[in-house]
Amino acid sequence: MTELPDLTAVELVAQYRAKTLSPVEVTEAVLARIEAREPELHALYAYDPSGALDDAKASEARWVSDEPLGPIDGVPLTLKENIATRGTPVPLGTAATALTPAAEDAPAAARVRESGGVLLAKTTMPDYGMLTSGLSSFHPTARNPWQPSATPGGSSAGAGAAAAAGYGPLHVGTDIGGSIRLPAGWCGLVGLKPSFGRVPVDPPFLGRVAGPMTRTVADTALLMSVLSRPDARDHLSLPPADLEWTSLDGSLQGLRVGLQLEPGPGLPVDPAIRDAITAAARAFEAAGAVVEPVGPFLTRAMLDGLDVFWRTRAWSDLAALPPDRRTKVLPYIADWAAGGAEVPGVDVYRGFAQIDAISVAALRATSAFDIVLSPTCPVAAPPAEWASPTNDPARPFEHIAFTVPYNMSGQPAVSLNCGYTDDGRPIGLQLAGRRFDDLGVLHAAAAYEQLREPQRPWPIG
Repeated sequence: MTELPDLTAVELVAQYRAKTLSPVEVTEAVLARIEAREPELHALYAYDPSGALDDAKASEARWVSDEPLGPIDGVPLTLKENIATRGTPVPLGTAATALTPAAEDAPAAARVRESGGVLLAKTTMPDYGMLTSGLSSFHPTARNPWQPSATPGGSSAGAGAAAAAGYGPLHVGTDIGGSIRLPAGWCGLVGLKPSFGRVPVDPPFLGRVAGPMTRTVADTALLMSVLSRPDARDHLSLPPADLEWTSLDGSLQGLRVGLQLEPGPGLPVDPAIRDAITAAARAFEAAGAVVEPVGPFLTRAMLDGLDVFWRTRAWSDLAALPPDRRTKVLPYIADWAAGGAEVPGVDVYRGFAQIDAISVAALRATSAFDIVLSPTCPVAAPPAEWASPTNDPARPFEHIAFTVPYNMSGQPAVSLNCGYTDDGRPIGLQLAGRRFDDLGVLHAAAAYEQLREPQRPWPIG
C-alpha cells in the first residue's frame, strides 16, 4: 500500500474532494518522512513544519466546505531557495549573501499560495545556482536519495532530493542551463523546463525559467496549470494562454521524432546511457512514431562563448561584494568567476552573441521534428562532493551540451527516467519540443511514461 507521502498530487486532490483524506493527515505524514530523511539528505532550507500544519488546517476547512482555492489546495510542496517568499532571506546558496528577508513573494510563490498549496520549506541550491551539484558555502551538501554518496544534481539540488525522497509530490525549481532537468534526470524525476516566458519569474533573465519537478507527468501538468498564470512583474513573459494542461491523452502515431546521441562539445555519452536512450527511441518507434537521427548542433565556440559571458556576469556580481563577504564564496565558484575579471569588452560581447548563435542552431536542427530525444546528461550522477561532473572550474559546462541549447532557444524540454546504471543511479531521457509547444512535450512524455519498463521503488528510507 502506497504511503501518504508517496501519493501523487492528482491522487491527493481526488481524495480530498472525496473526503477520504485530509490535508492535515497528509502533511503530518510528509513531515514525519522529512524528519526521518533530512539529516542525511540536506534538501531543505527554511523548513517550517508549524507553518505547513497551519496551511494544512486552513485547507482542510476549505475542503470540508467544498471551497478549495485552486487545483493544488492542500498539497504539500517546496520552492527552490532562490524563489523569494515574503519574510524569508534569499541567500542564493552562498554564505556571501546578506540575509535580508524578502519583501514579497516571487511569482511562483504567489501562485502556489493563491492555489492553497501547503509550503513545507525552501530547497537548497549551490552558490548562485551555477553548479550541477548540491555543494554550497551556505547550505550543507545535498545528497541523492538513490545513492547518498552521489549528488542529486543542480542547481535545483534540494528540490531533486526532496522529490525523490517523498517530501510531498510537488516541487518547483529553476533552470538556466539544465538546473531542473539535470537533477530530475539524476533523481529519476519528471522535470520540465517550460517554454521561456511560460512561467513568470522575477527578476527575469535570458534563458531563466521556473518549472515543476515531480514524480509523474500528470503532477507536472497539474502544477503548470498554477505556475503559468500571469504576473506583471515579468516583462519577458508570454501572453497569458488558457491551455488544457491536464488533458494528457494522446498517441505517438505519426509523431516526427529526432534522436540525438552525440552532444558535440563536452563529455562523451556513457555507453549505458546511450543504450537507455536508444531503447526509449525504439519504444517511440514501436508506438508509431517516425524516428530519425539528429546530429550535434552545439559547437565548442558556442559553449565556450557562453562560459565567458556567464563568468563575466558572475565576476560583476562578486566584484560588487565587500571583500569580507567575497571570501565566503565557494572556492570553485570564486575561481570560475575570476576567469571573467579581465576579459576584454569585445570578447564579452562575442560570448553574449553566442546566445543567439545557439538559439539559431537549435531551432534549425530541430525544426523538422515534433520531439527530439536525447540524454539529459551524458554521464550519471557524480560524487556529492564534486562541484560538477569534471570537478574542474576551467571546464565547468562539459555536461550541459544537451540541455543548455533549449534555454537559449526558448523551447520546452522535459526530463524523465528511462533506466538505471548498473549500480542503480537513474538515467534521464530529455524530450525537447517546438517553441511554445509545452503541451506537445507533456503529451509525448505521458505516452512514454506508459511505454517504459516498470520503475524501481522510490528510495524512501
